[in-house]
Amino acid sequence: MNKGELVALVAATSGTSASDAERVLNGFRDVVQTKVKSGEEITYPGLGKWSRVARKARTARNPRTGETVKVAASKAPKFTAAAGLRNVVNGKAAAPKLARVKAAK
Repeated sequence: MNKGELVALVAATSGTSASDAERVLNGFRDVVQTKVKSGEEITYPGLGKWSRVARKARTARNPRTGETVKVAASKAPKFTAAAGLRNVVNGKAAAPKLARVKAAK
């Protein structure tokens, strides 16, 4: 599913226009990116948690040459799925019913 299909499905399911749904989804993305960058966690019940993890500096090995390479410390985003999402994916709970969207030609 690409962004356009996601926007159309969210708009149909929530009963809003595609432009309103896109603004909300873009706003959600911006908030998650900004807050996770600053080190805050974002928790959305039933979906999951976004957080930032720190990776220590380390030495690695180039698999092609066997040469040792220094890898700098970095930060990375992390997503942990909520129990509700895991239950739906594993078939232990029913997935929500979605609106039908006509395919774009």
